[in-house]
Amino acid sequence: MAPATFRPSGRQRTRAQSGFNLSELLVVLAVFGTLAAIGPPAYLALLGNTRVVAATNEMFATLFYTRTEAIKRNRRVTLCTSSDGQFCAKAAHWHDGWIVFEDANGDGVRQAHEDLLRAGIGQHAGVGISGNAPVRDYVSYVPSGMSRRVSGALQMGTLSVCGGVSARSIVISASGRPRVEKGGNC
Repeated sequence: MAPATFRPSGRQRTRAQSGFNLSELLVVLAVFGTLAAIGPPAYLALLGNTRVVAATNEMFATLFYTRTEAIKRNRRVTLCTSSDGQFCAKAAHWHDGWIVFEDANGDGVRQAHEDLLRAGIGQHAGVGISGNAPVRDYVSYVPSGMSRRVSGALQMGTLSVCGGVSARSIVISASGRPRVEKGGNC
C-alpha cells in the first residue's frame, strides 16, 4: 500500500502568485509618476544654485587675491573683464572672463608690458555676472588694500551673480573688502 500523503482541504490550498494585480500596479505607477514629476525640477534648481555658488566663490576668491597682491607687491593691482584672457575688454561681461594684472601705470587697462598674474575663463551657460557702475569693467586695489578708481576715488560696488532662480551678490566696501550676500540685482 502506498504511503498516505497529506492533502489540504479546499480552503487551505494556496495558490502561487504570478505577478501584481491591477491596483498594486496603479499604486506603483502613481508613486513613480509623482517622483518623476518632482525629481528633475528639484535637481535642475539644485544644479543652478550650485553653479551660482561656485561662480560666486571663484569671483570672491579672485577679489581677495587681487587685494592681497596689491598689498604684497606694494603696487596697484587690477582685476578687469576680459574675453581673451590677455587684455581688458570694456565690452565684455564678468561672466565672459577676467584677468588680474599689476597695473604699473594705474590706468585700469592692461598694457603688453604689465605682468599678467591670473586669468579666469567664462562661466557655465546660465550663470551671469554683472557689476553696477563703479565695478562694471574693473576693480582696482592700491597698496593699502583699498579699492580705488583710476581717478583716485573710492571704488565701492556690487557684483551680482545670477542663474535661474538663484542669485548672490559680492559687495565691495569702502575699505575694499568684499563680502557675499544672498540675493542679487538680476
